[in-house]
Amino acid sequence: MIKILANDGIDPIGKKMLEDAGFFVETNNIPQDELPVRLQEFDAITVRSATKVRAALIDACPNLKLIGRGGVGVDNIDVDYAKGKGIGVYNTPASSSLSVAELVFGHLFGGVRFLPDSNRKMPVEGAAKFNDLKKAYAKGVELRGKTLGIMGFGRIGREVAKIAIGVGMEVLAYDLFPFNPEVEVVLGGGFVAKVTVKTATAEEVFKQADFISLHTPFVDKPLIGAAEFEIMKKGVGLVNCSRGGLINELELIDALNAGKVSFAALDVFDNEPAPRQEILSHPKISLTPHIGAATNEAQERIGVELAGLIIQHFLKK
Repeated sequence: MIKILANDGIDPIGKKMLEDAGFFVETNNIPQDELPVRLQEFDAITVRSATKVRAALIDACPNLKLIGRGGVGVDNIDVDYAKGKGIGVYNTPASSSLSVAELVFGHLFGGVRFLPDSNRKMPVEGAAKFNDLKKAYAKGVELRGKTLGIMGFGRIGREVAKIAIGVGMEVLAYDLFPFNPEVEVVLGGGFVAKVTVKTATAEEVFKQADFISLHTPFVDKPLIGAAEFEIMKKGVGLVNCSRGGLINELELIDALNAGKVSFAALDVFDNEPAPRQEILSHPKISLTPHIGAATNEAQERIGVELAGLIIQHFLKK
């Protein structure tokens, strides 16, 4: 019997699919430092972002035949090394795109109306300083008519663009690789309209966008730092629901304090799971703990897709 360790969990529907196909599925988490020994009991492991599957772990587990990632990025897996050992590596890039895109707009809507800071202060100061707070948060702006720069126009970037178009925003799209600038937007009554977004260089996005949302893979150095902040519009809003390390966090704080950036929204951080205190306590940063794909709908889609990939992998052998 094929034994699978779903170390970061799997949706019950996906688990049932695997069990109905004749696999054994263990969902109890094994700590990272115990995996080199414990994982030898399994033929496959599925992870999300918490568990790391690096070369040393792969070498310690010659029994391993498959690594599955429930989500888009595979930064926590040494993919090429695993494939070089004949191990199948699979992820689910399409399943969580909409959930991440909706979180981006949750942050954008909150940022332009000061909701994160307001929610911090109202319980403490609301009764005594209600009118003062009302004045402090009286200069919100609307998203309609503004320009959203999307850095990375893959599946998630495209979903972000669809929502932006529906809100009435202009979209500037950038990607390292050639891409189709046409997106399909669902309108009232189920009518589908094809819209072609404007393409741009990275520099054009930085200079022209009112808001910027990041959707690129992990890079060796920050995509945005002091030089990029310098050429951005004054008062730009910045959202990162992609990868920690894409923004130089210390230089972001400088840009926020200087008023160059009006607000930032972060779902990912340099040093998870212990983000810098300067980031956690900053009044102009909206924070979520890496929950871009954490909706019931996305987790069900991820579980079903991942289970299907695992079943196909082992049954074709």
